[in-house]
Amino acid sequence: MELKQITVFLENKVGRLGEVTRVLAEAGVNMRAISIADTADFGILRIIADQHDAALRALSEAGFTTRITTIAAVEIEDRPGGLAHVMELFQKSQVNIEYLYASLENKAGKAVVIFKLADHEKGLQILKANGLSMADSF
Repeated sequence: MELKQITVFLENKVGRLGEVTRVLAEAGVNMRAISIADTADFGILRIIADQHDAALRALSEAGFTTRITTIAAVEIEDRPGGLAHVMELFQKSQVNIEYLYASLENKAGKAVVIFKLADHEKGLQILKANGLSMADSF
């Protein structure tokens, strides 16, 4: 299974991230995972939302520049080496990871790691072939 991620491009100035969270709150959208990377001039905010269509619409109407990306959300055992195992699978199969970030899962002993893979389909095949569970929502 795959999920949709919303990418928001933000000016790197006070209050912009707060504006995004306010817009989503007013739209009744719950963020399930969030990551931000910045440079001196701008930030790249990545969000997994419980209602990605509503989130995208609200952010676009508020004037934010957005993009939708397909990502893989993988349930990983919350133990030493859990992530290392998945990384080894991708390395052996020559699947490049463009970026990743994590979110807590509601299941005991699990974490969800969100991967943006250079070859999404090949990555999904590797995960499934090795018995890893995909999060279809969280």
